Amino acid sequence: MSFITRGFSGRSRERDERLPPGQTLVHDFPVLSAGPTPDIDTADWEFTIRTESGSQSWNWDEFMALEIDEVSTDIHCVTHWSKLGTSWRGVSIDTLFEHVETGYDYVMAHSYGGYTTNVPLDELRGGKAWVAFEFDGEPLEPEHGGPARLLVPHLYFWKSAKWVRGLEMMPTDEPGFWEQNGYHLHGDPWKEERYW
Repeated sequence: MSFITRGFSGRSRERDERLPPGQTLVHDFPVLSAGPTPDIDTADWEFTIRTESGSQSWNWDEFMALEIDEVSTDIHCVTHWSKLGTSWRGVSIDTLFEHVETGYDYVMAHSYGGYTTNVPLDELRGGKAWVAFEFDGEPLEPEHGGPARLLVPHLYFWKSAKWVRGLEMMPTDEPGFWEQNGYHLHGDPWKEERYW
């Protein structure tokens, strides 16, 4: 005689090997934000990289004239959802750093609206990150970070700062918004680096 009914064992779920531990596959694109959605016109948008020796900036037209990559990738949110095979268009961080010199190893991403998140520079370079402006063949919706967001798909999605306006180089790793509030400094979904 069994003491556990079928209701306690849960439903059988397919497990995709692309899902990190603790993640659940979704087919929609959940919207999660730390504050209100800013309204940013591309005519007013600017992206700046600040280093120890100065800064380099691009307005929207200059940014759109750069080499654009097509990116197909999985994304993983710290709130346990994953979306597989997403399609993006954007400019590689490698392209943006072609004419930027720095001796610093850490970056603070800054967003319109005041959001920040820290990322080691080596987690952004080498074909690992982009400033994305299209999702699934359409301009990036404001609630998903449009007109442009950072896309760092190998880390939890809070590192892919919405409404990104720039990167500030830092000599040491300093916590950003969520990191100051208990989230992990790094955020690797395969290691479940969710919280400190």
